[in-house]
Amino acid sequence: MESYIPISKINDFIFCPYSLIYHSIYEGFTEKTYHDVPQTAGKISHAKIDKGEYSSAKKFLQGIDVYSEKYGLCGKIDIFDQENGILIERKNKIERIYDGYKYQLYAQYFSLNEMGYNVKKIVLHALTTNKRFNLPLPRGEELKKFESTIAAINDFNPLRDKVDINPQKCAHCIYYVLCAYAVSQ
Repeated sequence: MESYIPISKINDFIFCPYSLIYHSIYEGFTEKTYHDVPQTAGKISHAKIDKGEYSSAKKFLQGIDVYSEKYGLCGKIDIFDQENGILIERKNKIERIYDGYKYQLYAQYFSLNEMGYNVKKIVLHALTTNKRFNLPLPRGEELKKFESTIAAINDFNPLRDKVDINPQKCAHCIYYVLCAYAVSQ
């Protein structure tokens, strides 16, 4: 049986590959055990999407499961406006557009396209400021970087691969207290 990469894990991997390991340890616990304020706020802001209550308009697909056989990805989208072909990923707060944000949207884009939907535009939407960030569709160098990231996730072996630890990232990591790699720095 093929194993699929959860789309939500792409951003986690880019932040720190070890976070995938620590996240799997905590998955059996209540989220209150390991979620910090930003994660809780994000979960709350996603509640309407997860329940399909963002809008009653039929043109919006909300929180549906998507998959890409080509890239071995699966996950959920936030919103897809079928009439206008706009895929929208909502984030509680966007201070900077990280590669992880873009690659999650790319994964959703490719998944929807494989499933027969016509995605013409991809957008990040900041809930706190109600600001939208239009992103270019993945092409050229961006596409290569996305594909390289997916390959790196598939190939990652924590016993073999050395990860450059970034103390600034570690300071903001919800798994810091568990992480032998961060603590040893």
